[in-house]
Amino acid sequence: MKSRFVLGAVTAMLACVQSAYAADPTEPQFRALYKELVETNTTLSAGSCTLAAERIAARLKTAGFPEADLHLFADPAHPKEGGLVAVLPGRDPKAKAILLLAHIDVVEAKREDWVRDPFTLIEEDGKFYARGALDDKAQAAIWADSLVRFKQEGYQPRHTLKMALTCGEETAGAFNGAEWLTKNRRELIDAAYALNEGAGGELNEAGRRVSMTVQAGEKVAQNYRLEVTNRGGHSSRPMKDNAIYHLAGALEKIQGYEFPIQLTDGSKGYLNAMSKIQLAAGHKEVADAMLAVAKNPADGKAVKLVSDASPSWAAMLHTTCVATMLDAGHATNALPQRARANINCRIFPGVTQETVREALVKAVNDPAVKVETLEIRGENSAPPPLTRAIMAPVEKLTQKMWPGVPVMPILQSGATDGQFLNAAGIPTYGISGIFLTPDLGNIHGLNEYIGVQSLMEGRTFLHELVKIYAEQI
Repeated sequence: MKSRFVLGAVTAMLACVQSAYAADPTEPQFRALYKELVETNTTLSAGSCTLAAERIAARLKTAGFPEADLHLFADPAHPKEGGLVAVLPGRDPKAKAILLLAHIDVVEAKREDWVRDPFTLIEEDGKFYARGALDDKAQAAIWADSLVRFKQEGYQPRHTLKMALTCGEETAGAFNGAEWLTKNRRELIDAAYALNEGAGGELNEAGRRVSMTVQAGEKVAQNYRLEVTNRGGHSSRPMKDNAIYHLAGALEKIQGYEFPIQLTDGSKGYLNAMSKIQLAAGHKEVADAMLAVAKNPADGKAVKLVSDASPSWAAMLHTTCVATMLDAGHATNALPQRARANINCRIFPGVTQETVREALVKAVNDPAVKVETLEIRGENSAPPPLTRAIMAPVEKLTQKMWPGVPVMPILQSGATDGQFLNAAGIPTYGISGIFLTPDLGNIHGLNEYIGVQSLMEGRTFLHELVKIYAEQI
C-alpha cells in the first residue's frame, strides 16, 4: 500500500515536470554562480572556503533569503575553512527536513602541470575545465542554484530544505566542516536524510548512457605509515640490513595481498543489475561472473573475472590498500637511517581500522617494519537502507529524462563526507544525475573536466528530484 502511494505521488509530481530540457531562461544565472564558485580558489594551501561560502550566501540573500536562514560558520582556529548552511523553511512543521550536502574545497592543482589555468573556468569542446569543475563544485552549484530558483518561484516545499556547503573533505588531517556540524551544530543540519555526491550516471567509451547509480554506503579512507629505522652508516660499506630494502620488501608483500571479498546490499544490487547490461553488450562471461559473485563471494574464479574487467568493480568487492607516498634516506652517500611509506586504504563498511592494520602487519610479516595507524577520520558506519521512498523518484525521473537507462544501487569505493552524517544518524545517499565518462572527468588529476551537457542535465535532474522528495508524505 505504502509503495503504491509513493509511486503514485512520484508519477503525479513528474506530470508537472516541464518537458525536457529545452533552453532554460535561468541557465545564465546558474552559469554565473558556477563560474564564481569554481574560480574561487578553495585549496587548503592557498584558498578560502570561507570566501566561497560568503559568495554563495550573498547570492542567496539577493534571491530573497533572509539572514536568519543563512548560517555562515567557521572554527576560529580555521578561519579560511568555513562553510554555509542555508534553510528554505517548509510548510509542514511535522515533516522532517531534507539536507543537500556538498563540499566546496578542492584538491591542490599546480598551474605548470595543467594545460589550462586550473582556477579559470574554461568551456572548450563541450566540456568545462577547471579544478573543482566536477568534484564537488558542480553539485554544490546545483544545490545553491536550486534554492535560488525555488525562492524566485515562490515555492515553499512541504519538507524544509537545508543546504550545507562544507570544507575539508579532500584533505586528511584538515578541519572538516561536515564533521564539525554533526558535533557542534547538529540542529542546523538535522534531517530525515541527506543527498550528497558519490554516484551518478555512467557513460561507456562511445558516450552512450549505461546506467544511473545511487550510492548506498561507502568505504572509509584511512592512511597507515610503514616505517623502518636503522643505524645507517657509510655507503661505501653496504649491509644487508638496509631500511629501504626492508621497506621495499614490505611494499611488495602489500601489493600482493588481497583482503577478503565482501558484499553489501548496494554492491550485490549493482552486480545483479550490471550483469544484465553486460549480457546485452555481448559480454556473457563477465555477466555470468557477476551473478556468480553476487550469489557466492567465495567463488574465486568469478571474482577474478569481475576484478580483471574493471578496477572500479574490483575495488567495490573488498577493502583495498595501496602505496601512495615514499620518503627515505638522508644523504646520497649514507646508508638510510629511516624509510617510510604511506599506505592509503579504502575500508569496507563495518570493518575497523585496527582490523586492517593487523592485516597489514600480518601481510608484511617483518618485525623491522612498524605499521602505524594515522589520523582516523570518522566512524566506519553501516550503509543506509535503500527504501522505495528514495529509489522510486530516481527511477521514475531517470526514465522520464533518459528512457531505458536502468537505475541501480552502488557501494562507493571512494569516501565522502557522508561518513560523518551516516555515523551521526542522518542516512546519506549519493545521487547526482550527472553522467561521467569512464575516466571520471580526471577528478583529482590534471585537467579535471565535466561535460557541459552532463552538467546541465544533472542540474535539471536534481532540481526536479528535490521537488519530488520535498513533497513526499
